[in-house]
Amino acid sequence: MFKLSDYFILIAVSVSFVLSAYLWFGGFKDLGIFTAIWVPSILAFGIYFKLAVVSARREVS
Repeated sequence: MFKLSDYFILIAVSVSFVLSAYLWFGGFKDLGIFTAIWVPSILAFGIYFKLAVVSARREVS
């Protein structure tokens, strides 16, 4: 069900989340918030390309 690209997206989201929490609790609140914005952006990027692949498969069939 999951492809290798899905795992890369999940790893990128996890790293971004951990980095933002580290920055936030380390006293760099502005950088922590900026990095936290990456999490939904990366997820949206992954969902968009996954839907593009599904759409391309549907057109071929």
